[in-house]
Amino acid sequence: MPPYHHGDLPNALKAAAIEVITEKGVAGFSLREVARRAGVSHAAPAHHFGDSSGLITALATDAFVHLRATMLAAREGIDDPAEAMVAVGRAYVEVGLEHPAHCEVMFRHDLIDHDDHAYEATSMAAHAVLEGTLAELRDAYNPDLDVAAAATHCWATMQGLLVLYPSITGVAEHRGETALPLGDLAEQMARLTLRGLV
Repeated sequence: MPPYHHGDLPNALKAAAIEVITEKGVAGFSLREVARRAGVSHAAPAHHFGDSSGLITALATDAFVHLRATMLAAREGIDDPAEAMVAVGRAYVEVGLEHPAHCEVMFRHDLIDHDDHAYEATSMAAHAVLEGTLAELRDAYNPDLDVAAAATHCWATMQGLLVLYPSITGVAEHRGETALPLGDLAEQMARLTLRGLV
């Protein structure tokens, strides 16, 4: 493995951490293994991130940055708040599908440094996209909608779908059926949710 230039090392360490989590899950994560894969001394991750919590928090922060950008891009140019909400829901699960290791650590509050201001800011910014979309839905369709409660419901629905999708496909196969692709299923769930929200 070629040596990394110093300026690239934090990103190289994060990339190595993603490899470890993808292959072994969070349970198999260690700074020593991350350093080995990045081709650096075992002390290098601690120098840049402090400890394993610092590195995992950095990964979760990156995940929220990407999630926010993806949700904003998905709803761009959509005038109807109902359709915008469907687009946001679909974008959420597609991020989870494309970046499973990042998403595995986003909500691991037992592993994340809660005093990290970047993590707090980026997670709130991603949540604000959903809340903003729901506020528009309230204004257009249902003035009595509790935006905060609706946001919790929508977030839990999409996150639950990500977690349960392997089981959903397994049940479908057992019945001799083919499960909808995750993005299509997310859209179906979002439209079912919309019926209650509007």
